[in-house]
Amino acid sequence: MNYAETIQYLYTQLPMFTRDGASAYKANLDNTIELCNRLDNPQHKFKSVHIAGTNGKGSTSHMLAAVLQTAGYKTGLYTSPHLKDFRERIRINGQMISEQSVIDFVGAHQPDFDEIQPSFFEMTVGLAFDIFAKEKVDIAIIEVGLGGRLDSTNIIHPLLSIITNIGWDHMNLLGNTLPLIAGEKAGIIKPDIPVIIGENQPETAQVFIDKAASVGTAISFASDVWEIENSKFKIQNSKLLDLTIAKNLSLVDQNSALNLKLDLTGSYQLKNVKTVLSAVEALRLQGFNITDDAVIAALSQVKTLTGLHGRWETLTHHPLTICDTGHNPDGIQEVLKNIASVNYKHLHFVIGMVNDKDITKVLAMLPSNATYYFCKPDIPRGLEAESLQLSAESFGLQGEAYTSVKEALQAAQANADENDLVFVGGSTFVVAEVV
Repeated sequence: MNYAETIQYLYTQLPMFTRDGASAYKANLDNTIELCNRLDNPQHKFKSVHIAGTNGKGSTSHMLAAVLQTAGYKTGLYTSPHLKDFRERIRINGQMISEQSVIDFVGAHQPDFDEIQPSFFEMTVGLAFDIFAKEKVDIAIIEVGLGGRLDSTNIIHPLLSIITNIGWDHMNLLGNTLPLIAGEKAGIIKPDIPVIIGENQPETAQVFIDKAASVGTAISFASDVWEIENSKFKIQNSKLLDLTIAKNLSLVDQNSALNLKLDLTGSYQLKNVKTVLSAVEALRLQGFNITDDAVIAALSQVKTLTGLHGRWETLTHHPLTICDTGHNPDGIQEVLKNIASVNYKHLHFVIGMVNDKDITKVLAMLPSNATYYFCKPDIPRGLEAESLQLSAESFGLQGEAYTSVKEALQAAQANADENDLVFVGGSTFVVAEVV
């Protein structure tokens, strides 16, 4: 098979969460374990950091990878989903793996796939681990796909585990309370492997404390360790978020602040950067040579170093058009906070969602004084634009339905005045069509 045929095989022969939803989620690690056994267990041949969480795990993964590669380490990065190209999921020092490496892996192991019947995600995890081992990366940042305890990535033995935060998402698979969801995410916490929790949330903190105690490992909450002393950003005339961050003075004798400029400019990155700095300190304790200069340089160019897109990203300035992948209640709350920080006359909101989630929490949060452009992301799980429009109307949200994301964006930009704001979001898969 050529590359196009190989990718088509991956997408159509095996269950894929993007396409099929919950039916592609495997409730055990058996397939991943068996596949990696046949690959000679590549996950044991490189050092790694494991990152879970409801929101922020993608940004945190990319920031930490940027820091490590700037510090001189050959760094693997495994994330999901991709926006444009399947190979975005697997990078080494910011570069996507080659098309030929995907072709070779599938060609060599197709008999194993036919026999084991792994999911799309399980097979992709095997490919990532195999590539990282063969390329002899110094360290790999491994992002959890969904949950943690039963996620295919949870067969690694990392140097460090990170859980960014807990919010409402995938409740049909992970549980219908925050403590239950936290329990699934806590499944990546392992004996004697330190764990960093990004946010100290009252509803879930004890879940992590109890889990860490039960396996005898150290736990810390990054939000308790670091304080943002000041931050400023104006979307109209700057591409960097300036901030000063220091350790909480109750924890240290003196204040040694870091002045940072982040090229990931969403306000929620102020949470994620604390997690990254705690991770850097934990890796330094394990022998990694990561200077403050490397941290400062890396965080100012994460997008360039890693190829990350879709996080509070400006698409055009006339009219000002911004997209963001936030799609669950906590993610949308952060989006709305960022929208409120922009000076604009009227908001044009291009929105699409998937059909297997409870969308009412999100719709209830959205402003009624915006004009909405409803669309369906081009995936089978996409919610029909007319259905989304009907649901939105019950929350007082007015607008028209469009046949595609592209058509909706064109209409929004055509209707927007010079001082208006066009925002595109509601789903990662909507953003994938505009970046």
